[in-house]
Amino acid sequence: MRFPPSLLDDIRARLPLSEVVAKRVTWDRRKTQASRGDYWACCPFHQEKTPSFHVDDRRGHYKCFGCGESGDHFKFLTETEGLSFPEAVEQLAQAAGVPLPKLDPRVEERHQRRADLAEVCEMAARFFERELYGPAGQAARTYLERRKLENDTLREFRFGLAPNGRDGLKRHLLERGVDKGTMVEAGLLILPDNGRSTYDRFRNRVMIPIQDERGQVVAFGGRTLDPDGQPKYLNSPETPLFHKGSMLFNLHRARQPAFEAGQAIVTEGYMDAIAVWQSGVRYVVASLGTAFTEDQIARMWRFAPEPIICFDGDLAGVNAANRAVDRILPALKSGYSFQFTYLPDGKDPDDLIKAGGRNGFLEEVQKALPLSEVMWRREVTDRDIATPERKAALEKSLYDLIAQIRDERVRRRYQLEIRLKLSNLFWEASRGERSGRSGQGRDGNGPSLPQRIEKPHGPLFSAERTICGLCTRYLDLFENNVERISRLRFNDDLHDGFKSELCRLAVYLDDKTVASIFETLDPRFYEILNEVLTDRGATPEAARFHPNWTKLSERLQVLNFNPPADFIERCFNLYLDELELGQLGREVEQEMEASMEDIDEQAWQRIQALKQEIMRRREELGRRDHDMAEEARGIRAAFKAEGMRKAG
Repeated sequence: MRFPPSLLDDIRARLPLSEVVAKRVTWDRRKTQASRGDYWACCPFHQEKTPSFHVDDRRGHYKCFGCGESGDHFKFLTETEGLSFPEAVEQLAQAAGVPLPKLDPRVEERHQRRADLAEVCEMAARFFERELYGPAGQAARTYLERRKLENDTLREFRFGLAPNGRDGLKRHLLERGVDKGTMVEAGLLILPDNGRSTYDRFRNRVMIPIQDERGQVVAFGGRTLDPDGQPKYLNSPETPLFHKGSMLFNLHRARQPAFEAGQAIVTEGYMDAIAVWQSGVRYVVASLGTAFTEDQIARMWRFAPEPIICFDGDLAGVNAANRAVDRILPALKSGYSFQFTYLPDGKDPDDLIKAGGRNGFLEEVQKALPLSEVMWRREVTDRDIATPERKAALEKSLYDLIAQIRDERVRRRYQLEIRLKLSNLFWEASRGERSGRSGQGRDGNGPSLPQRIEKPHGPLFSAERTICGLCTRYLDLFENNVERISRLRFNDDLHDGFKSELCRLAVYLDDKTVASIFETLDPRFYEILNEVLTDRGATPEAARFHPNWTKLSERLQVLNFNPPADFIERCFNLYLDELELGQLGREVEQEMEASMEDIDEQAWQRIQALKQEIMRRREELGRRDHDMAEEARGIRAAFKAEGMRKAG
């Protein structure tokens, strides 16, 4: 073990946790008692107005009583700065003045070899930079000017030029005492198999250093200056320093901006990432020409819970997104996923930025789809489901994909979402087939089109409708409260039918295929489900499925401002409490009406006590509703302020 427990304990003992956390929060003066090592602040992990984040210096532990995040010195750095655990230990050991143990001699030898290779890569980077700004660099500088790359950007990313010769870099490094074997090992020279002499790997190319998480040059990417040159982009080979499957371009620059923004953008190429960075969107990284690996996925999740991957909107981009979905699915875990945005056909990020600036690019990014939606569209688009066998085949292909998800909770959510979508898809297809054959609606023999939702009526109509939407949009909240929801009786028949069928589909029919039971569900179920899942603006033949319910977002508008998960859950519980209280009130009124002619004193006292309890709970609900409305205003203001900050 490189870091024994005694070392970690020594760091914790010497360095108060409050000093580590203070860089990210402002302590609440009213609740904090520094003399006791007791600190309170608004949580750095989620939005809140009332401090619920607690740091206990005596125990070296933090906990947020709002979102549940907890940990120690090391976890705080890995969660807020995206450091690996060894990096966090090294940083905190330095701050605490604790010496780190010496490495095993063999490990130390490998580290020294890596350091030697990194030094050679750094020497090569300086050589390429010098060449770019020398007499031989005019063509390269002209190309970079044409790409609208600014001088500050060129200096920041350390652009350079590999001269158009066989051994320019080789001679430069030999003069400085670097042997050819080291140059080959660093990926800078090619050693032919036929015994001929080594030669430079990169020639007549604009060079971009590839840096690791510490900003250390470990490899290079080169863009050819020859119009007919192939390949257009050439990366260093795998070396002891450079592993494509574990690296992301621009990672060391993007780390802090990604944490501050709560978001990360992933482009397909490093030139795209540089263009996005130059526009002012600093939380951008790029893959290095390989399919996503589990290591890269984990690295991106250290920066943001749902990074957005940008793909071109052409066939190649769609295929790349599909490959990414297959790689990411097994690694999904609670609270962590990816979003996908497809740029307009023929456009890359650089094109969008040149045409519409930073905001033009971000407008496209904001159209990102969740991974579950990309998977659904891939499997469903242009799929023939005219027969029971084809419906079953589609269902099986989706379930086979979902089975790859290792996290049981996430897998369960995907299964329920797919059951809902398949139910609606099969119903729509069946309705279309029957209507086409019979031309009849509900008054005839064929199923009718979903009816227009009736005008809202009743004091609890809005709460019922909102709960229907929240249950469908936030399936984890629905599953966690399914027994409580199943006991509710809604005033509106449509809402009550939807609720009952949703519970039946999720719980009682879980062992049956959707293809076998979708027609057994109450037709009214689809009147709301169709509204939740489909875009009414599209034709039935080209229906597009949406992750959000527009009606719900209009009814509960705070959902448009990216509220934290705990706020949504409290909203959900508030509406459930309101409906349960309404149901209790109806039951009391019904009992009073039934017993008015023959009621004794004891029954009368019990009913009056219930009415007083209902009144008390209504007042409490009113206070909670007021507090949440205030919090919602704060969420809107913070969202808009963040948008202005990003735009500025």
